[in-house]
Amino acid sequence: MITKRMPAIFIGHGSPMLALENNAQTQRLHTLGKQILQEHGKPKAILMISAHWYKNRTLVQKTEHPKQVFDMYGFPQALYQVKYTPKGCAELSDAVLGIKELGAHVDNTWGIDHGAWTVLVHVFPAADVPVVELSVNGVIGPEQCYEIGRLLAPLRQEGYLLIGSGNIVHNLRLVNWESDQGSKEAEAFNAFICKAVEARDDRQVINYSSNEYADYAAPTSDHFLPLLYILGASEGEKPLVFNKKCTLDSLAMTGFAFGL
Repeated sequence: MITKRMPAIFIGHGSPMLALENNAQTQRLHTLGKQILQEHGKPKAILMISAHWYKNRTLVQKTEHPKQVFDMYGFPQALYQVKYTPKGCAELSDAVLGIKELGAHVDNTWGIDHGAWTVLVHVFPAADVPVVELSVNGVIGPEQCYEIGRLLAPLRQEGYLLIGSGNIVHNLRLVNWESDQGSKEAEAFNAFICKAVEARDDRQVINYSSNEYADYAAPTSDHFLPLLYILGASEGEKPLVFNKKCTLDSLAMTGFAFGL
C-alpha cells in the first residue's frame, strides 16, 4: 500500500563488480530497499535514469519485457551470469510520454543496463518491481537536466520511485584497481558536492564544472548528470546521505535519498 509519495534517489554504482560484492556499500543498498518498502510500500515501478543510456535526446522504454544489457567488457564470467529481468511498465512509460515539455520518444533498442541492474540486484533482489529506463540527454546542459527532474517529480506522488544511477566522481582513465580509497582530488570534489547537496545549494551543484577538481572528477558528464535529474525531482528536500566513500582512487560511491 502506498502511504505517501515515493522517494527520489541517486546511487553511486562504481564498478560493475558491485553486483557480485557483499560489503558495506551493497549491504547499505539492501537496507535502502527494505527501508523503502517499510516506509512507503512497494513502488508501482521504478523510473531509472542510468548514466549508461547517454543519448542525444530524451528517450524512454516502453516494453513489457526489457532485456538485460551486459554493456561492459573484460570482467569475470560470473558477472555475465547475473540475471536481473524485471518487467516493464507501460503505465509509467505513458506517464513520461504524457509530460509534453519533456519531448520524450519511445526507444526499445536498449534495456536494463549495468548502471541499473548492478544496484537493483541489491535494492530489490527479487526483481519484482517493474523498471523503465529514461535516457540521460547528453546534448542539453546541467540546468536543463535539473528542469527535467522537476517535470518528473509528480510521478513520485503516483507511486513511482525515481532513481538516478551514476557517480559524483567517475574518471576511468585514472582508476587504480588496487586502491580502496579516493585520491586527494576525488575526496575533495566528493566533499564539495556532498556539502552543497546537504545544504540544498542546488545552484552550486548545477555549476559543478566551476570547481577546481571538476575536470578530474567528471571529465565527461554522463555519470554526473543523473544527480541533477534527482535534485530537480526533490527540490528543497533534505537528503539521507549513504555510501559516502571514494574508491579505486577516482570513483565515488556516494548516494543521496530524498523522501526517506
